[in-house]
Parts: sequence; C-alpha cells; structure tokens
Amino acid sequence: MTNNISNEQKAKALAIISNTNDSKLETHLNACVRCGLCASSCMYYLTMKEGKYIPARKVDLVSSIYRRHKTWQGAIFPSLFQARELNQETCDEMVDSLFGACTMCGRCVKHCSIGVDIPFLVKKGREMLAVMGLVPKTLQATVDAAVNTGNNMGIPTEEFVDTIQWMEEELQDELEDEKAGIFLDQPDKNVFYTLNPREPKFFPLSISAMAKVFYAAGEEWTLSSKYYDVTNYGYFNGNNEEATQIARNLYNEIHRLHGKRLVLGECGHGSRAMRWEGPNYLKTQYDFDTLTVVELIGEYIRSGRIKLDKTQNSKVVTIHDPCNLVRNGGLLNEIRFVVNAAAANVVEMTPYGTDNFCCGGGGGALAMSEYNERRLKIGKIKADQITATKAEIVVTPCHNCVDQLTQINHTYKLGITIKTMAELVADALIIEN
Repeated sequence: MTNNISNEQKAKALAIISNTNDSKLETHLNACVRCGLCASSCMYYLTMKEGKYIPARKVDLVSSIYRRHKTWQGAIFPSLFQARELNQETCDEMVDSLFGACTMCGRCVKHCSIGVDIPFLVKKGREMLAVMGLVPKTLQATVDAAVNTGNNMGIPTEEFVDTIQWMEEELQDELEDEKAGIFLDQPDKNVFYTLNPREPKFFPLSISAMAKVFYAAGEEWTLSSKYYDVTNYGYFNGNNEEATQIARNLYNEIHRLHGKRLVLGECGHGSRAMRWEGPNYLKTQYDFDTLTVVELIGEYIRSGRIKLDKTQNSKVVTIHDPCNLVRNGGLLNEIRFVVNAAAANVVEMTPYGTDNFCCGGGGGALAMSEYNERRLKIGKIKADQITATKAEIVVTPCHNCVDQLTQINHTYKLGITIKTMAELVADALIIEN
C-alpha cells in the first residue's frame, strides 16, 4: 500500500494530465473506446487472463482520473462516466498496473484499431506516480545510481578502469597486436562509444567483441571512464528531471572529448532515450551524429571496412527484436542485414519484427525485483517462441534483452546461447594483420 498522499502531491500529479495545450495527451486520454482488441497483444493478459491486465484497463486508470478531476461530467456524475478519485486505492492500482504489469513495449498500439498510444499514457501515469513519490524502490535505486555515480550499476570509476585494462590485455594477447586497445578518455576520436553498465559488471566479453570489430574496421574510437552509460532508466521511472540529467551526462562528455559521432551501444531503451528523447529532454539539437551500433556495423560491412565469414557461425540463429529498436526504432531490416552477413543459418520467430513479443524485461521491469516472479512468468511466451524455432543461438542488439533472455533460458531450461550483435559479428570476423 502507498503512503498517504498530500494535497500538494495530488495537485502536482493532476497537473501532469491538465495541460490543455498538449493535443497528443488530450487526444489519447479521450480516444480509447474500450473495445478490448488490445487484450490479445499483451503478454501480461495472455499469461494471467485477468481483466486488469488488458492494456485498455491500464489506460483507463489514467483517463478515469482525468475525467473525475478535469471534466464537468466526471465531476458531477463520477459513477456514470466511470470517473475515479486520485486517492490511495487508485494509486495502489496504478503502481501495480503501470509499473508492475507493463513493459511499454508498444505492441498494443499496433493492435489498436484507432491507434491509441498506450505506452505514452502509461508513461504519463508513471510521471504522476513519480511526483507523489510512488516509484517502486528498486527502479528508483537504479536511477539514483545513474544520477549519483554516472552509471546505473553504481560501478566506481576505478573498478571500471581496471576491468577495461584487463580486457585490453586479453584483447592484445588474442589479436597478437599491442596496438589493439579499448581506449579511454581519448579526445578528437571519430566514435564516442557507450555501454550498458551490465557489460563491465557481468558481460565484459561484449566489450571485447566490439573492440575487435573496431580493430578490424581500423576505427578511431574511445570510451569515457566516467560517463559511458547508454541506459536511461529515468525514461521509465517518470522523473523527467532525472532523465534529463542522465542524458546531459553523455551530452556534456562527448563535447568534453570532442567526439564526432555518438554511437549508442546495445540497449534499446538507451538508444530511444538518448537519440529521440534526448533532444527533447535537453531542449537542444545535437551538433554531433548519433547512431546505434547496429547501424555502425552495417556501415562497416557495406563499405568493406570489415569482412565476415558467416560459416564461422554455422549453428541455427534466431533474432529477438528489441521493442525500442524495431517496433519503435525502425531497425528491423538493418538488424537482419547484419545478422545474415554474420550467420549462415538464420530462422525467424513467429511472430517477429514489429509484431514480435517483448522479452518481458523492458519498461524498467528488469530493474524492479518486486515483480520478478511476474516478469519470468510472462517470459514463457518468449521461451515458447524460441523453442519453436529450434534455434541454438538467440541474438539481440540489447543487453537488457540479453539479461532477461538469459534468465528465461535458465528458468525454462531452453539450453540455448544468448549473444549480442557485436559478439555474433566478432565470431565471424576475418582479421588480416
């Protein structure tokens, strides 16, 4: 249960859905006709089979408050117009549904007959909860770590530098070239590269894999020793000020090092938060190029800067499409171009692409241990998708997805290997010293 809500907190929350100048907000608050077509699109509803998990029900939690407090019909006839008071009971439902039962994947939008932007309204609901101090503690702790330390895992700079130096030594030994490197704080480089902090913490071989790609391409690149975190969980906790601060860290750092291109590492929501939402947060247009690592690797392949031997990846490979890179980011074809260049036997999930199911770890779900059981339960849908392909390897250009898929692999005993895009490409590299 939530703590008692003060009148000041309530006023701040209501202000979020009171902006009559926001035509998108007003349109979508009033658009849903509760037809229920979105039900079959949602992993939570398909798994739980309870009405409260239907996406339209989640929308209605927000719009019902709007009707009660911002329309005369709802104010006078709340029961008739299904208008609800913003009180403790409603807030408890909102926390459970908007944080605990939605990955903001956007699949419901694709199946909505009138195109209601459900994740947009879920995010508005999260913003309301944030100003009332009702963000789940584990998600807020993840954001706090990013704000206070520069990365969401709270990795001290010294520990990160030690990890990078160790990986660099391993890379030099493997490539038999002392010039090979994982470069830190180098100014005036073509590529300013970013990471998901789970890489140095749990998956350092992902860093090494991308370093091999850069080496083969002859790229001039660098990481920052302090601000390398591509993720931005401020996009999920509803606190736009914190999201802005995290985006500003990268923005200021690429300028400090005079980087020419900001290359967003393998993180779907990080790419969305920095590439598309970042200019809105910072209220400025970037004066540097911004692209995902998927697009950069595609450039390398097309230009001949790297050469691949796909027979080195002869096992059956399937692709998991990260929601924010494919359904919301338009990278469906580019991902397949790279994977098919690096692997000899690629099969698709059913469904795939813009209709693919979320891994189950998006929307900040991976950071919210309060909902771990629910998160892994809905992951059965993804497990069944993978099993049906008979693939031995699942590749995905998102470390958030990697982590969720790894847990699904363990929970449902799939016996598969999970790889990032960089790892798959690195395995196929032809390196000519």
